[in-house]
Amino acid sequence: MDRGLRPVNLPWEFDIGVYHSVMTSMICALVALLSPSQSSPRLDKATRTDDAGWIYLHLEGAPKDIGFQYGSLAAKEIDDAQRALRLSFRQGPYDWNWCRKAAKDLFWSKLDPEFQDEIAGQAEALKSKGFPYDQWDVLAYNSYIELKDYYIPYLQAKAGGERKGTTRESCSAFIATGSTTKDGKIVMGHNLWWDYLMGQRCNVLLDITPIKGNRMIMDAFCGFIHSGSDYAINSAGILLCETTISGFSGFDPNGIPEFMRMRKAIQYSASLDDVKAQFLKGNNGGYANTWLIGDTKTSEIGKLELGLKNVDFQRKKDGYFVGSNFPESPKLIAQEVPGGWNADPMSNGCERRRIRWNSLLKKNAGKVDCEMAKSFLADTFDEVLGVHGGSGSTLCGMEGFGGAVNTKVVDSTLAQSMRIWGRMGISDGSTFKAKDFLSKNSGFEAMRPYLRDIPAQPWKVFPTAN
Repeated sequence: MDRGLRPVNLPWEFDIGVYHSVMTSMICALVALLSPSQSSPRLDKATRTDDAGWIYLHLEGAPKDIGFQYGSLAAKEIDDAQRALRLSFRQGPYDWNWCRKAAKDLFWSKLDPEFQDEIAGQAEALKSKGFPYDQWDVLAYNSYIELKDYYIPYLQAKAGGERKGTTRESCSAFIATGSTTKDGKIVMGHNLWWDYLMGQRCNVLLDITPIKGNRMIMDAFCGFIHSGSDYAINSAGILLCETTISGFSGFDPNGIPEFMRMRKAIQYSASLDDVKAQFLKGNNGGYANTWLIGDTKTSEIGKLELGLKNVDFQRKKDGYFVGSNFPESPKLIAQEVPGGWNADPMSNGCERRRIRWNSLLKKNAGKVDCEMAKSFLADTFDEVLGVHGGSGSTLCGMEGFGGAVNTKVVDSTLAQSMRIWGRMGISDGSTFKAKDFLSKNSGFEAMRPYLRDIPAQPWKVFPTAN
């Protein structure tokens, strides 16, 4: 399903650098725990709630304060996510020091000052809690999807290697309105597909009230100032989510990073056109996605297929759009999907998921609501093959070391009160046992200190009270 889901050959040999880093982190954390507790007024408007596998963070204020609140309230979890991620950057030329430098050189000067401040604020808080991270670690962590899946392949192709597209197949999603839904208004659902190591760390719901722009709620990898999973709503009535364009190849090192464009799209948009404009401004091709967008004020929905050279935007007030990692624009396929696109559903799981989406939404036209959306995203039936059981071809993905790791649903009524449904863990409520998996897959042994069980969790509405 994704090269990130295959065995990683990282033997857990003694490494003085890793040893020093771990020991330093432990000592710093111990010092912080033994130090007198100091309450900062910068935390007065911030809260943390742990519920059903989620960490719900309400952050509010100036950018540097928002970052400081984030780093203060989730310091241990951010440290855990930072260390887990570095397992993917321990070998070859593209190690963590390379990531820090690449992110700094490529992206820092292109970030708006408010996001520079937010990153700096998070780093400040982490240091105050005894964790040895600086702003370049926070920046590199926020940049890692673009660096790993887009910039590194760009560099390899530039050096004379084969031009390859990303194979990441990350998410199933739909948005519907008009005659498709029960009340004629918008319903939107999405599950994140990721490897289980980092996917279980996409367990944060950020509720941010900035001094500029809209209040926003989005799920996020712990420590991201954007989402990464890319499911968000805002107080101007805008909803958005995405699925990755599988097989895409393209990157512009002179462009603006996708993680800032996504954050700006939800923070500053009040219409579908606003969202499109934010994504197109400085488009670098990083994390190329098909974005599903809704405006609860008008009940209009849109689909923005965002490549680098090719952009396709459609909108409607009746019907639906779906996503399961397939490219659609013929020009985009011809110019930005090396080798073209295999649309034969017998050999392409993305196409089988597209067929299933269309079948479910047409069959249930006029009845789609949040409860039905939950059932769609938990669906483990391969309609083309006629078999039951989660796989890379079902809407609730389960394949090897990854699949659907969180699920979110919203309708217009919930969104207008700034609330969403969320389910942490595998969409159909099944479980992942780390010990059992590791006993059968020796190639993942390096992950043992960081890989945890993924238990079944209930659906919950967040925030629990407004």
